[in-house]
Amino acid sequence: MSQSLANIVIHLVFSTKKRQQLIRDEERGQLHAYMTGILNNLESPLIEINSVRDHVHILFAQSKNHAPSKIVAEVKAASSGWIKTLNPWYANFAWQIGYGEFSVSPIHVNVVREYIQGQAEHHKTDDFQTEYRRFCEKNGKPLDERYAWD
Repeated sequence: MSQSLANIVIHLVFSTKKRQQLIRDEERGQLHAYMTGILNNLESPLIEINSVRDHVHILFAQSKNHAPSKIVAEVKAASSGWIKTLNPWYANFAWQIGYGEFSVSPIHVNVVREYIQGQAEHHKTDDFQTEYRRFCEKNGKPLDERYAWD
């Protein structure tokens, strides 16, 4: 076969360092747009993105040409550096070291999109840690609490 095809949809989740409540409404849209640009540059088009004060959810089609860890590292490093230039509020901004990356079946993309869109409502009752524990359990990836919360 002379053509290489991939249909890899990823739900990426990561938090601010120590889950600090730093992501403000004033810059949220700009942050999402910046992350979208990074993903586009890595041939990994965005499907959905949303964040709350302490974490972000990104649903994207992963490029067949870039390693998953490279995509995540670039999104986190570039967006962290960029957001610090916006406002002194972000002078000490950092993302947590780790992340959760979960595959999404094409038939479940719309369900995950709706979940990501509803983050503000969802987090009126559940904090990030509760949500992340549930994600790991649901995806069959045991969470080691000793290393999960940097």
